[in-house]
Amino acid sequence: MTATAVPTVLTARALLLDMDGTLVNSDVVVERCWRRWAERHGLDGDEVMKVVHGRQGYASMALLLPDRPMAQNHADNARMLAEETADMDGVVAIPGAEAFLASLAGVPHALVTSADVALSTARMAAAGLALPEVRITAESVGASKPDPEGFLKGAAELGVAPSGCVVFEDSGAGIAAGRAAGMQVVGVGPRADFHEPDVVVRDLAQVRVEALGDGRVRLYIG
Repeated sequence: MTATAVPTVLTARALLLDMDGTLVNSDVVVERCWRRWAERHGLDGDEVMKVVHGRQGYASMALLLPDRPMAQNHADNARMLAEETADMDGVVAIPGAEAFLASLAGVPHALVTSADVALSTARMAAAGLALPEVRITAESVGASKPDPEGFLKGAAELGVAPSGCVVFEDSGAGIAAGRAAGMQVVGVGPRADFHEPDVVVRDLAQVRVEALGDGRVRLYIG
């Protein structure tokens, strides 16, 4: 990991937080479910795992099975979401996530996740994390990351211009979405370092939040 060789300070008016890989480590569940799906469809599991992080399931399926009708992808995605929601074995908080969320009391922030309401609620609970009051889930958008719609909706819900937002993301699709929304992006974890966010942290223990008196937030990173 190279992007945090020196400490970095960012200033924002709102924070937009991805869930999986950013606040919650659900990798073991994602691997189990998607590798089973890959086997059912005769696909290489390693290649499937390169695609699925950060995207809604139907969007991943459309990339992996480009000749399949989209209606079938949506139906298959509904089954996948149910399967993932029933499997919380191994879901844990990213180091520093609980303290990081607690430090955001009074700071405008939103969860922006490709999970639906049921899955995001279950995973945050399994990880012992409080759900942000403002949540943009799969039901909230018509397009999956890397489309910026989710982050733009999060900014609008908070009443903050996109340029005043900092996104926390782990995946290539999510980082691309944050950039397309015109926002600064903090990458979280080893996946993020391959996708050139503005700065990368090992985990959320490397982030300290200071609320300034004028509505801005200062982030000390590294």
